[in-house]
Amino acid sequence: MATNDSGANARVQRQKQKEEERIQKLEALVAAGVEIPCFDGILIDGDVRIGQGTTILPGTILRGKVEIGENCMIGPNSLIEDSTVGDNAKLNSTQCYQSVVKSGVNIGPFVHIRPNSVVGENVHLGNFVEVKNSTIDTGTKVSHLTYVGDSDVGKGVNFGCGTVTVNYTGKAKFRTTIGDHAFIGCNTNLVAPVTVGEGAYTAAGSTITEDVPADALGIARARQVNKLGWCLRDDRK
Repeated sequence: MATNDSGANARVQRQKQKEEERIQKLEALVAAGVEIPCFDGILIDGDVRIGQGTTILPGTILRGKVEIGENCMIGPNSLIEDSTVGDNAKLNSTQCYQSVVKSGVNIGPFVHIRPNSVVGENVHLGNFVEVKNSTIDTGTKVSHLTYVGDSDVGKGVNFGCGTVTVNYTGKAKFRTTIGDHAFIGCNTNLVAPVTVGEGAYTAAGSTITEDVPADALGIARARQVNKLGWCLRDDRK
């Protein structure tokens, strides 16, 4: 098969030019007070703005109109697109699209922030957490294995492991509201539209389909029954 040498050479030249522009951008950021300990694998678009004292680690991609505050730690292996990140934020192995992440957050690893989300000050999003079209207010902790979609979450809320906001019926989407200082037990399903009031608790393993009043405990699970001697029955051998 014949090769198009001129076309191949043009592509090589374009790639070299892009690499030169990439290095120039990184060098300009370092000169402006951004810490980039290793240039390998870092892609930063021209419209990106980064504050002094912020560290950008390998594998980070900043794409579109991105603004990052001062004294942040971004990466390794993070992708931020068309989003704003406040001061003193940590985003480790995080993907964030068209959202606002406020100051003092601690996010990751393996977090997905989908469009139209606002993550408030000092919020913690731990490993394998997804947030979509939601607002999470100051100091809330979503530590691991949780989906927060189409939700309005108050201040100081604690999410137990494995919580899911059940927001989609297959035809329409609905919102979940969680008041300040609520405690969501592990493996809770919140079937929207539903509200958990301020200071309320949900018991672990509950599927909540009705509103939980403020300061109440919502329990929605079957009672345990133990069948004594069941394992010794002859019909199981």
